[in-house]
Amino acid sequence: MEKEIFRGVGTAIATPFTDDGVNYDEYGKLLDDQIDAGVSAVIVCGTTGESATMSEDEKKKLIKYTIDKSNNRIKVIAGTGSNNTMQAIKMSKYAEEAGADGLLIVTPYYNKTTQDGLIAHYKAIADSVDLPIILYNVPSRTGVNILPETCYKLSQIDNIVGIKEASGDISQVAKIANLCGENFSIYSGNDDQVIPILSLGGKGVISVLSNVMPEYTVEMVNSYLNGYTVQAGRMQVEAIDMINALFCEVNPIPVKYVLNKMGYDFGKPRLPLVELSDSSKEKVDKVLKKYM
Repeated sequence: MEKEIFRGVGTAIATPFTDDGVNYDEYGKLLDDQIDAGVSAVIVCGTTGESATMSEDEKKKLIKYTIDKSNNRIKVIAGTGSNNTMQAIKMSKYAEEAGADGLLIVTPYYNKTTQDGLIAHYKAIADSVDLPIILYNVPSRTGVNILPETCYKLSQIDNIVGIKEASGDISQVAKIANLCGENFSIYSGNDDQVIPILSLGGKGVISVLSNVMPEYTVEMVNSYLNGYTVQAGRMQVEAIDMINALFCEVNPIPVKYVLNKMGYDFGKPRLPLVELSDSSKEKVDKVLKKYM
C-alpha cells in the first residue's frame, strides 16, 4: 500500500453549526476556499470539527458531503476514531464506503488503555477496512500517549501509514522517525512545531492555522519541502502570534471566532464549549490587526 496519503497541508476543518445542525452552505464556502488556497487535504470530523458533539448521523452526512463537494480536487480524510473500538470500526467502514481517501483515528480517550490495548484497538480497526490510516496522538486531550515503540509496531500493519503527532514532544517525534523510517508519514499536529517536525522528516501538517491562513500555511510548508528552509523557518516564527491566538482558549473556540471575523458565519461552538471570552477576544483582535 502507498504509505503517503498526502504531503503538505491538511486542514483540520472547522464545522459551522446552527440550532438545527450543520450549516452546509458556510461549510461549503470554507471547503472551496481551502481547495482554492492549495491545501492538499481536509480532515473532516476531527477535533477542530467538534466531532465529539456530533451525532453519528451528522458525522456520516458531513463526511459524505465533504467527499462529494471536494469531487476529487483534494484528499478527504475522515476522523472516525472513538474510545469504543466497535464504533470506530463502524464509522471507518462507512467512510470507506462513502469514498474517503483515508482515516484519522485518535487514540481511545478516557479508557486509558495500555500500549498493548492501543495495538489491539488499532489492529482491529485496520483489519476492518482497506483504507490507509493515520494515527492521531494527542495525549493532552485523551490521557494516553502512543510511545515510539508502539508506533513502530503499529507501522508494521500494512494500512497504518502515518501519525499525526500532537504530543508536543520533539524528542518523541525524533524517536518515531528513527524507528519507523521514511516509509511512514509523520504529520505535525501542532502549528507551532511544523518546521521542526518537517526537519525530522515529517511530510506536512494537519493544521488549525490553515483554516484562517491557508495560503500562508501552504507557502510555509511548501517552502520547506522545496528546499527554502530559511524562509520556511522565518515564516514559522512570524506565525507564532497568530498560532498562540488560535489556542488562547481550547480549540476550536478561537478559530471559530476568527472565522466569523473573516466574514464566514460559523456561529458558536457546541456545548460544553462556549464562545470566546471578552478578554480573549481583545487579545485575538489585536493579533488579527497584524495579520489581516
